[in-house]
Amino acid sequence: MSMDIQQLTDVINQFVTDKGWYAEGSRYPQTPRNIAVSVAVEAAEILEHFQFGDEPKDRQAIAGELADVANYLFQLAYLLEIDLEQAILEKLQVNYGREWV
Repeated sequence: MSMDIQQLTDVINQFVTDKGWYAEGSRYPQTPRNIAVSVAVEAAEILEHFQFGDEPKDRQAIAGELADVANYLFQLAYLLEIDLEQAILEKLQVNYGREWV
């Protein structure tokens, strides 16, 4: 099944809602700051797979870490009301115009 960014974001938000994490008084407040921290933590977990080598030993495990980063990233964009798809396209356009040293 293929989904676009908005559809994935909707699925992620439904999961977070179902878990009660958007509810007032949640043990896991879904604030932009907390989600931004989670993006960084999960991104660091990707690095563990490359700590002592150039290739990950467990591709399924690293796929899970990449999914964690994407889930938090999509949720952060949602919380900040950023159209992530548009932001990606705009950033690519900027990068096409950059000089790479």
